[in-house]
Amino acid sequence: MFKKILIANRGEIALRVIRTCKEMGIKTVAVYSTADKDSLPVRFADEAVCIGPPESAKSYLSIPNIIAAAEITNADAIHPGYGFLSENEKFSKVCQENGIKFIGATPEQISGMGDKANAKATMIKAGVPCIPGSVGLLKDVADAKKQAKAIVYPVIMKATAGGGGKGMRIVWKEEDIEELWDSARKESAAAFGNDGLYMEKYIEEPRHIEIQIAGDKFGNACHLSERDCSIQRRHQKLVEETPSPFMTEELREKMGEAAIKAAKAVKYEGVGTVEFLVDKNRDFYFMEMNTRIQVEHTITEEVINFDLIKEQIKLAAGEKISGKNYYPMMHAIQCRINAEDPDHGFRPSPGKITDYHCPGGHGIRIDSHVHAGYTIPPFYDSMIAKLIVVARTRDEAILKMKRALGEYIIEGVKTTIPFHVKLMENEDFNKGNFTTAFMDTFKY
Repeated sequence: MFKKILIANRGEIALRVIRTCKEMGIKTVAVYSTADKDSLPVRFADEAVCIGPPESAKSYLSIPNIIAAAEITNADAIHPGYGFLSENEKFSKVCQENGIKFIGATPEQISGMGDKANAKATMIKAGVPCIPGSVGLLKDVADAKKQAKAIVYPVIMKATAGGGGKGMRIVWKEEDIEELWDSARKESAAAFGNDGLYMEKYIEEPRHIEIQIAGDKFGNACHLSERDCSIQRRHQKLVEETPSPFMTEELREKMGEAAIKAAKAVKYEGVGTVEFLVDKNRDFYFMEMNTRIQVEHTITEEVINFDLIKEQIKLAAGEKISGKNYYPMMHAIQCRINAEDPDHGFRPSPGKITDYHCPGGHGIRIDSHVHAGYTIPPFYDSMIAKLIVVARTRDEAILKMKRALGEYIIEGVKTTIPFHVKLMENEDFNKGNFTTAFMDTFKY
């Protein structure tokens, strides 16, 4: 087992990893930018190293600075959290070359799954259902038109190196394809340094359901059931829950089996997620594989009583998984609390938190790094907390979430708490009647 782990991240996920490490008797190193010098991860880690100025490119995305911090503190492993360098093939490889264990996927696995076109080809070969689409990358706009005609409109062009909705365009008719081709390539190049695009059939109003998986170096893999992430805005998740209100036992078994096939196809080691789109007929299609811990891992932990960060660390240390699949025993919902103003288009609201009070009680969990007096910097993602509730049924979980949101006090900045309150009161949400298009018509 590792003696000291450096956490190459910030905010709530850095604190989350520190907590599990302490419970495992492992020393921790926090890295931080000058904007985060007073943060809780810095306070609670055994050691802390400043790795640069506020800009991510000069701190949390600086591989030389992070490796140097690991070397001077004698860390024998690095946990990347999510975002930043968590799915960076080069970072995983540099860790390998410097004798530091990367608690995540191997460079080959990241490369294979990070390139969406290659990932799809791998999944087709493994027998995992995939959305009809182009074989490989689109060569040019003429090829895009030809492929779209064969697939049948509407289609969606996606950045092969993409994520978070960047470099993604829905095309409803041929007349629009040239303009959208150009804008998608430019956005993809700017966001990822790669303008490669591929094309798929656009599945209208699907559910976004993902399967949590784990694999070890001995070739074993299991699934830990599903999460429904359909409530999202501009491809960014807002609320997640498990089990999905759309799920049936038969569909869960089929999707779980497909996710295990996906993991075994790439000889996956560690904790990851296989994401699917599910249409109204409950036909499901592989979308992508995330080779890291997810923001929403919390709800899976709550319904199966399982520490996924601990499992990540144990698998990275070479231990075996149990080999059994896990199924939800309770119902959990997570609301992402962002420092955003929902009354004005969810614009970011950085600044100083003047008053802070967390909800409490049975079945309430808060994953957050903020507190009264904390200043939210404008340089990073706007998520400041995750509010998780767990109850015996979905109806009980929604009522518990409404109660918890009503107790949550964050003053000095605008937050998405009022949005979540209104969502919990929405009739369609309460009935489980929603798709990824829900936010297009939801009136806040």
